[in-house]
Amino acid sequence: MAIARLHQGPLDGQLLPLEEDTLERLIVPYSETQVVYERKGEPEHTGDSDGPTEINYWFIEAQDDIDPASDSV
Repeated sequence: MAIARLHQGPLDGQLLPLEEDTLERLIVPYSETQVVYERKGEPEHTGDSDGPTEINYWFIEAQDDIDPASDSV
């Protein structure tokens, strides 16, 4: 199993388990919309004894406008 490490955007710093480590893009639900993250770089920690494989994904876009202020109401 691999782990997706998300960078930037509303899910910055989140880790998600990946069943398939060949995905080039992740479309993730966020509030009432979806956000898109794109794979960049090579997988890290690919050895047998250095923990789960990590793959970096960077924020590309959101399906709708994201207003963080509306979450705090």
